[in-house]
Amino acid sequence: MTDDSPDIIQEARLWSDGRWTARVIKNEDDDGWAVAMLLRGEDEPALVGPWTMGRDKRNPKPLDTAAFNTLVKTATEVLRRHEQQLHAQLNKNVMVTADGHRVRVALCIVPDEEGASATLSAQDEFGEELARVPVSPAFKLNVTSAQAWVDSGFERPR
Repeated sequence: MTDDSPDIIQEARLWSDGRWTARVIKNEDDDGWAVAMLLRGEDEPALVGPWTMGRDKRNPKPLDTAAFNTLVKTATEVLRRHEQQLHAQLNKNVMVTADGHRVRVALCIVPDEEGASATLSAQDEFGEELARVPVSPAFKLNVTSAQAWVDSGFERPR
């Protein structure tokens, strides 16, 4: 029988709750120290930042529960902001007017290692879908391109 419980580590320079791991490392740029926060399953740290010197002014301050919890909160926020930024880059929408009615035109890009795909869609002011067509991920959505698509009767843009 295997034990799938997380490995809890509480050492001066290494602290883990099984999901997040904080590692105090020597700062390569100077005589100071840094801390790296790594999320389980990821290759790169979510956060690397300066770490406080200990009382002897040579060695790092040891990690503790309060510091680890603060680092987890900060690293989680960094990841959340990154996800929000990526979502904003991949999902755009504009409002245009057609026959006196507001139309929301949205571009949704789905990244893929073998080639991204994109969909252009239109919804009326009540959220009812009016049209949906595949487009190039390079399609530039702005008020002008959205209005032209709506005015064309939702013909697939070239």
